Amino acid sequence: MEYVLLALIVLALAAFVGAPLLRRGREPQAGGEERLAARVAALEARKESKYREIRDAELDRAAGKLSDSDFDAVDDELRSEAVEILRELDSAEAELRQARGG
Repeated sequence: MEYVLLALIVLALAAFVGAPLLRRGREPQAGGEERLAARVAALEARKESKYREIRDAELDRAAGKLSDSDFDAVDDELRSEAVEILRELDSAEAELRQARGG
């Protein structure tokens, strides 16, 4: 009788621990959409941050903190990074629209 009770406890414990793992495997669509939405949000934040850096560099040039040649180098780098972020953002938004069926 004790062995049967012990076996039942072990089975209940295994079911309790394994249930979330099995449940997570059945919902890949929702997790995928959430992951894509989080990626889009992160890229939006990076985009806004990069735009802020570009504006700060423009203000620094206007205030005389950056020479024209230094500003050109900084501006070129920041804008190329911004373009890359925008490409990633476009791709992520397209994936999200596709995952949502639209």
